[in-house]
Amino acid sequence: MKSMKGLLIYTGIVLFVSIKYYLYAYAVYSPTHERETFLSEIGEGFGELGLWALLFIYARTVLKLAIGKNKFIDRILPDYSRSPSASFLQKLLGFLNRTHVYVGVAAFAIILLHIALVGMSMKILFFPAVLALVLWQGFFGMFLTWKYSPAELKKFSYLVHAQFVTGIMIGIFAFFGHLLIDN
Repeated sequence: MKSMKGLLIYTGIVLFVSIKYYLYAYAVYSPTHERETFLSEIGEGFGELGLWALLFIYARTVLKLAIGKNKFIDRILPDYSRSPSASFLQKLLGFLNRTHVYVGVAAFAIILLHIALVGMSMKILFFPAVLALVLWQGFFGMFLTWKYSPAELKKFSYLVHAQFVTGIMIGIFAFFGHLLIDN
């Protein structure tokens, strides 16, 4: 419960700072118009697909927080199957654990395609921040699964990749960045 309270406080702080920056950017920068091209329309489709992929990925973390499960055996044996008497939530968590890597790689590629096809305004800090955070998650996630990663790098990668706070920032910054474009 203590970690959930800290997570909510952190989310509130990031949300407050993002709202302040949103109001600043809205007042200072000229409106950013969406490009209505064939490629940007495809990019918007990738953006929606990327959103669903991120929701799928972070649903795993939310579920772990909700049921208080973070078993070591799930980390070292991703194909570990639970007994038939396992609850629905435990079975769902097992499925999310097994598919996390694959959906993560797909989300990484889809979000980068979205950014490349739609374009990004570097003057609004939300966009470079989201790009940096997605690259951060993607690269450190890659080091976790790459069989040639040194043990120290894997340990560090786990510490920085397995942070829910990064996902919170990605979601909030992407939301407010898209609000600035859509207005």
